[in-house]
Parts: sequence; structure tokens; C-alpha cells
Amino acid sequence: MKTIFITMLLALQMMYVATAQSEKANLAPQAKTANGIVEGVVETSGVRTYKGIPFAAPPVGAFRWREPQPVKSWNGVRKADKFGPRAMQNPVFGDMGFRSDGMSEDCLYLNVWTPAKSASEKLPVLVYFYGGGFVAGDGSEGRYDGESMATKGIVSLTVNYRLGVFGFYASEDLTKESPHHASGNYGYLDQAAALAWVKQNIAAFGGDPERVTIAGESAGSLSVSALMASPLSKDLFSAAIGESGSVLGTLPPVPLAQAEQAGAKFNEQVGKKTLAEMRALSAEELLKATASAGVSRFLSAIDGYFFPEAPLKIFKAGKQSQVPLLAGWNSEEMNYRMILGKETPTLDNYTKAVQKLYGAEADKVLKEYSAASDAEVEQVATDLAGDRFIGFGTWKWIDIQSKTGGGKPVCRYLYGRPRPAMNAEMGNVSANLAGGVSKTTEPVAKAPLPKGAVHSAEIEYAMGNLSLNKVYAWTPEDYKVSATMQAYFANFVKTANPNGKGLPEWLPVKGDGDANYMYLDVNSHLETEKHKGRYVLMDAMATKD
Repeated sequence: MKTIFITMLLALQMMYVATAQSEKANLAPQAKTANGIVEGVVETSGVRTYKGIPFAAPPVGAFRWREPQPVKSWNGVRKADKFGPRAMQNPVFGDMGFRSDGMSEDCLYLNVWTPAKSASEKLPVLVYFYGGGFVAGDGSEGRYDGESMATKGIVSLTVNYRLGVFGFYASEDLTKESPHHASGNYGYLDQAAALAWVKQNIAAFGGDPERVTIAGESAGSLSVSALMASPLSKDLFSAAIGESGSVLGTLPPVPLAQAEQAGAKFNEQVGKKTLAEMRALSAEELLKATASAGVSRFLSAIDGYFFPEAPLKIFKAGKQSQVPLLAGWNSEEMNYRMILGKETPTLDNYTKAVQKLYGAEADKVLKEYSAASDAEVEQVATDLAGDRFIGFGTWKWIDIQSKTGGGKPVCRYLYGRPRPAMNAEMGNVSANLAGGVSKTTEPVAKAPLPKGAVHSAEIEYAMGNLSLNKVYAWTPEDYKVSATMQAYFANFVKTANPNGKGLPEWLPVKGDGDANYMYLDVNSHLETEKHKGRYVLMDAMATKD
């Protein structure tokens, strides 16, 4: 009897321990940051997610158009189970599916996905900056979601930053007010502040602050190149990934005086004279004013602080962050219509269009972007349009980093996988997905599928997020491309080398300008540059300008 009693007691004790361990495992995870404890959630994958963590004070009131200010610490536990608000922006792009908590000038929040179960694991870190032309975008978009990357053993983050007039407005009054005698570039300064936060806090989430890769697409890729050029972000990251674009060719910063003049013109357009009056405007009034006719884009500035000089000059001198770089662009970044307009793609129309665009330089352009027949015009014009838009700037970044980047590896790609057709069950949907898919009453004309990979098409593939985009009818081949591309990216984040078991070997670019590049598609393979003359010509024309 005594033996039975002891056996039962031991069994009950084991059940109690097992139950306690199970309950502990299901508890909401917590992490202790420098400003206080945050509490996230455990996803079904086992990844721990922390959303809406502030990395700077709300940039409102007197903090509007100021460099990001320190976060105010909190007592107790702060819930981090939903995305923060997205930055102020107009609905300009139709492919952005936000999961944010509304829209607000109070937008400086970041999100963390970590597979680590303790703060001692020291896993590699990926910080991703969204695209959107510096006028739109958000870290809550499903295509940037970090859970899939986290399942690969990477602590992944998305970061919000100020946009448009809130992120890049400059003025003489702001320059005078600034302790750095600078204005504008607030969006870039937000990104640098987020990286400083990562350096200080990521160990609490199981990340290694010495192994941080920054990445981004389009404006996010421009941001990566800008952060490489800025002394403010030096030593805050150890590697970089750029998807389509750099400030060495697309939206480069303008002289501060020019940015201040643009700010003065905007003041006139809104009928305000002083900085106090501008700060008194509501965020909604400011945003509405930017959509008015005649209001120009707010450009970044060579402010003497974030950009001590022009980024191209910084890269040429080897003063940029000398880190491994993986970068490339897509096969159809821009449509041939950007060259030909409504004209039929014939040799004669193409020649006339190039002559109109380039004048005295047209013959050189037609030699490098040559078509032997009408049938070749569409592809050649597509190549020229894409290079003018973003291909050349990305090439320039890769080329110069391979020469002045301290011998660190530079890996180049060309992404060629076209998106599949839209899902049939999507029905007739509106083009604007920003507020969720909405039905239309009129049928949508069925546009022909692009022949190449359009701008931004690679994001879901690279981040392993095809399943989060319900718009397209993804095929097994799409998932194969995604598995390959994500493996390359994940390997690079972990080791600064994209190569790994079962993947085609990816050789880095040589410092003498010869370029191997990985062509990413269903059958990914290494290719050698066949059109270097195109970029050399564009470089020469850019220098002449």
C-alpha cells in the first residue's frame, strides 16, 4: 500500500512539473530594453514577436522636424503585441497592404521577430527598411514580415521612419535652430536612431549587436546606401543588402541651400512664414498640402551632418562603411512605355524617342542600347527605361563599393522571375490595397502580364512571404525561386556569404569592374556582364551633368 501511495505521489508531482513547464512555455515572452520591459507574443511557428516598440520619442509638437529624441522610459510591462501607427502619407501606391494601428505623426516604432528563447543566443540580425519613394510605406506590410526569416535563425526587424514633408522638409529657420546647423534628412536620422537602438537593445532579444545586416528595397535600398555613406551609422551594422536603388544614382541629396529654398517655397504655398506657424499646422493639414498642385517632392540634403558631403564623393574616397554588400535589381524595373510613350515599338519610333531624350548623346545611347529589328525594340527600351530609373544607380553602388570598399565581398544579382497571374478569387479588385482589398462594380481590364520582374516584385520571394500576399496565384516554381533567394539572403545575413549547400555558386564582383552576377529565377545561375558599356556610358553622362 505504501509503495502504491509513493508511486501515485511521484506521478502527481511529475504531472505538476509538466503542467508548470507547459504554462511557463505559453506565457507571453518578455524582453528588457534600456527603456523598460516589453511583452510580445509567441507565434505558432515558435517565433517570438514584439511589435510597436518605440525607438524614439514621438516626433510631434516641438519635436516635429527635429532629429529623433530619446524615448521616455516606462515602468512596468509595455504590451508589444500590435504594430504601431504608420507614418503620415497619402495613398499613392496600390500594392501596400498595411497592418498598422492607423496613421499618425507619432510613428517611430519598430518590430522584432526572434527565434531566440533566451537573451544569450547571439543570433545574426536583419534590419529591413521599407520602400515607397520616401513618401509611403510601413514596417507592418506583410511582404516585409520577419517571421519567415526568423525561422531561419535570424532576429529580424522592420523599422518605421518619417516620410515626405515630415521626413525631408528643410528650412533656414530649422538649420539655425539645429545644434548641428542642419535641416532635412529626418527620415534618414530616424533610421540611424533605430540602428543605435538595435546596437543597445538587440541582445535582449537574443541578437548579436556585432552582426547586424541592414537591408531594403527601392527607397529602402537607397536608405541602405545612404546609411553606408553617413558617419552617424558607422559601426552600427556589419553588412548590407540593397534591392533596386542607391543614392549614387536615384534621388541623390541636393545642396542644403537648395533644400532650404524648396522649404521656403512650400511655406509660401501653405501661407505660413515662421517655423512656429508651420509647427502649429496639424499633421493632416500638412499632409493635405503636399498633395496640392505645384508642390514638389521633398529631397534629402547634403546637410553637413548626416551627409557631410555628397555620397558619391564619400564612396569614391572610401569613407563609406566598408562592409560586405549584396545588391542588384530586377529585369523590368520600368516599362518600355517610359521611353516610347504611346508610340508603337518600332526601330524608327525608338530612334526618335532616344534622340528626343538624349540630343547630342543619342547616337552613343543607341549604340549601347541597340535593336536590330522592330521585334527587339520592346526589350531594349525596357532595359533603357529600367536603367534610367534605378538600374544604373544600383550598378554604380556595386561597382564603386567593389573598388573602394576595403576588399570586402560584393555580390551582385539580377532578378528575373515575373509574378504569376492574379488569383481568380480576387475578382475585380481595386488597385489600392493600402486599406484592404475592396470590390469594384466595374470589371477591371485584364492587362498583359509583364515579361520580366517588375519593380518590387522580388520582396516576397526574398523574405519568404509569398503566402502572405493573396493577390497572386503562386505556383510551385514561385516557391522554388523564393526558397533559393531567401536561402541566399539568409546565408549572407549569417556569414556575409550567400553561398550554401545545394545552391548554385555565387562569385563576388571583382574589384577591376568585371562583374559576375547571379541571375535569380527558376533555374538560378551565375552570368557574366554583357552590357558594361551601358553603365560606363551612363556614368560618363552623369559625370558630365
